[in-house]
Amino acid sequence: MRVVVALGGNALLRRDQAPTAENQRANVRDACRALAPLASSHELVVSHGNGPQVGLLALQAAAYEQVEPYPLDVLGAQTEGMIGYMIEQELGNQLPFHRHLATLLTMIEVDRDDPAFADPTKPIGPVYSDAVAASLARERGWAFKRDGKAMRRVVPSPKPKRIFGIHAIEMLLDLGMVVICSGGGGIPTAYTDEEAPAGRRLVGVEAVIDKDMASALLACDLGADALLIATDVDGVYRGWGTPDQTAIREATPDELLADEFAEGSMGPKVKAACMFVERTSGFAAIGTLTAVDAMIRREAGTIVRQPRKSRKRRSAQAGVA
Repeated sequence: MRVVVALGGNALLRRDQAPTAENQRANVRDACRALAPLASSHELVVSHGNGPQVGLLALQAAAYEQVEPYPLDVLGAQTEGMIGYMIEQELGNQLPFHRHLATLLTMIEVDRDDPAFADPTKPIGPVYSDAVAASLARERGWAFKRDGKAMRRVVPSPKPKRIFGIHAIEMLLDLGMVVICSGGGGIPTAYTDEEAPAGRRLVGVEAVIDKDMASALLACDLGADALLIATDVDGVYRGWGTPDQTAIREATPDELLADEFAEGSMGPKVKAACMFVERTSGFAAIGTLTAVDAMIRREAGTIVRQPRKSRKRRSAQAGVA
């Protein structure tokens, strides 16, 4: 079975933890213990978030006043390499020596006219008090939105259109390798009208693509059998945070999309799972990282499936825009 697992940010850094290399390494080690059974039994592709890491790099870059801060696409590439290195090493420590792994920096195309650029929503970096957030907004022109009782920086999150290098990922899977790619939603890029030797010029853009939507597109393009979205809750809930909250254990895309879920947390995960199921014959599951092995057996998390009487033929190109 071909499986894409999208690791949430909690797999690398929990909300109450300092963003040290030691903390991230320990969390990645725990994540890889959970992933090892999948890697032993299935074709495995791993993607991951990078919100805390790219936000931290942006802060560090802003503190060095002698040089202009690096743009978000460059910071995304840096975090994709760093986190991929940790996952590759720690997962490799869990697997037999002959089970090879590869980490790919993955550029993903977005539309320069995507309305997301006018409405930043993607949270990155740490949380701040209202006063500190207001000061940073004045000094650096950053946008902030409330995250619980605190404030957090938000940046544009355009939709992924195309994954560059999908054929390289396919080749590595065919060779029996575990592939780590599309980290942090991939490196956001877009074409300009400027001519280049090979046609239009591809450039980086100031954004962070949603990791779950990029993972869904990746799973569609690869013709995956399953998309597992690992987060810090055991599934999707109706009325989350209210006395009437109810766990959803199984649903079709139409049933899930009829409800509303928070855009800053569960909303993108639900949309990503539904997109994958609508475009393929596979299933998706949303649940905790420790339950991924049970999720692949449809025994844990929220299972998103097609209607019983409507099974679509899988197409390896179903996700191509």
